[in-house]
Amino acid sequence: MIHPALRQYVDDMRAHPAPHPASIDITHRRSSYRDAAKALWPTPEPLAEVRDCTFELAGRSIAGRLYVPFGDETRGIVVYFHGGSFVVGDLETHDGVCRRLAVDTAMRFLAIDYRLAPEHPFPAGLEDAIDVLRYVSAHRGEYGDPSASLFVMGDSAGATLATVAASITRHDGIGVVAQVLLYPTLGPEMVTDSAHTFGTGYWLELDHLRYDYGQYLGGADHTDPRVSPLLSTDLAESPSAIVVVASCDPLRDEAVAYAGLLEHYGVRVELLEAEGMVHGFIRLGGSFPDALAIVDDLAAHMHRLVEGP
Repeated sequence: MIHPALRQYVDDMRAHPAPHPASIDITHRRSSYRDAAKALWPTPEPLAEVRDCTFELAGRSIAGRLYVPFGDETRGIVVYFHGGSFVVGDLETHDGVCRRLAVDTAMRFLAIDYRLAPEHPFPAGLEDAIDVLRYVSAHRGEYGDPSASLFVMGDSAGATLATVAASITRHDGIGVVAQVLLYPTLGPEMVTDSAHTFGTGYWLELDHLRYDYGQYLGGADHTDPRVSPLLSTDLAESPSAIVVVASCDPLRDEAVAYAGLLEHYGVRVELLEAEGMVHGFIRLGGSFPDALAIVDDLAAHMHRLVEGP
């Protein structure tokens, strides 16, 4: 059942559905997504420091933004990859989210402006995620305490990049203490019970996401586990995982299945469920405070991973 705080919002969305992404110019779509994000978070959290930065990688420059909360405990640096179906989103669309997460976790957040499809199809965004993660690990003193624990975190499409980057780099010695996956998308198939039940009218429209996957893939094989992590055949020794799901999200069941797959390979997993919430609910937190109820729990789990058993 949908949370009462979101009922009117969901009803309004159903009464005025978003046009199919194939009918919208990508520049206009990104601009609209940015405007909507700002409207949803009208009063961002004040922080001790917000600093833009640039990562000089092989053949390209990637922008980032560092968030330092007033209560910074210097124990964690979180490399964050935003959602947006691999085609929209940037540092501005998730500014409010990163600010709030930094405050609640008392950790530094480093948001990454990875390359987007269709201009940069798979594996461009993933390569950015992997290379930035390696860079931050080697230079973490530039972003916080050199001894701080390193987390990799993302929401939706960004969670896909986060978990694949964590898996690919797991033997590199970069010291990721945990991967934090907020309502991840785990491949373009989407045939679970939750996909059937919540696939339309619950904020995330699956036919829109399938279209965006087509833009992201650009002809690549969707069975590649770097695209569909649920098809991974070896996740052993991946970093511990915190997987956050929403009960009214079409992607809920596949995220739960992925948590089970990680456990199958011996990975420590903590699964948190937000009752009555929809896909992307944390982005709604600036307008619907109840959407952030699970964030305190998430922060406690992250701190326990830093502190150890």
